[in-house]
Amino acid sequence: MSALDLIAPVTDRDATITLPADPWMQGRTLYGGASTLVAYTAAVRRFPDLPPLRSGQVGFVAPVGETVTTRVAMIRQGRNVAQVRSELLVDEEVALTAFFLFGTAREANARHSAPCAEPWPGSPEENADSAIDQAPAFLANNYEVRRAQDRGWSGPPVIRRWVRLKAGGGLDPTSRIVLMGDTLPPGAMRAMERPGPLSSINWTFNLLDPAPETRDGWFLTENASVEAADGYSTERLRMWDADGRQVVAGQQLVAIFG
Repeated sequence: MSALDLIAPVTDRDATITLPADPWMQGRTLYGGASTLVAYTAAVRRFPDLPPLRSGQVGFVAPVGETVTTRVAMIRQGRNVAQVRSELLVDEEVALTAFFLFGTAREANARHSAPCAEPWPGSPEENADSAIDQAPAFLANNYEVRRAQDRGWSGPPVIRRWVRLKAGGGLDPTSRIVLMGDTLPPGAMRAMERPGPLSSINWTFNLLDPAPETRDGWFLTENASVEAADGYSTERLRMWDADGRQVVAGQQLVAIFG
């Protein structure tokens, strides 16, 4: 079931829909990027003349299952920026709430490039496939994954992988990034003292390029635990295209159990 199949039931109005969610489930909830994509799609289908997406703030409130109700509202639409709230409800309760910021391009009064990935792991073509048999099923079902750091990594709690959607996914470039931006497990996994479950609580991201293209669909993704304590990890999330140009900057709070 492709990503296009996942969002096919989403309409241009608030509605209760049944999603073909099985290949995208992570336990009893939709994987975070998939549920965010559903909310984003509901927003842009409700308001098809929005400018490009620039930023998103997502709260993972409760499990998102196959049957959801979409609820979209324009909060403010100015000359250059539109701000849209998009929510997914389960049993009439909010399960995901997202605040999307759309903005037109303007003449730049400041300009500099984001840093390249350091250390550079080599291109996706130079790296071997990464074993994902122990990963959540949605990852094996929908993604190709290649290594982007040494197998015996002993540095900071960072997880880096080259990832791409199988069969290209069929999504437009912005939707593809919304789906892929929350793919990897948290970097805190490399700092955990014993095995245990983890759960994303929120996700905030900025698109450095609102419609990034990349060679053969490959993106370098990185989740880094900035600080972990009291059962939570603050994570820095970044993505680069296949040539090392950063396209996403984000952060996340993760709950660590066990």
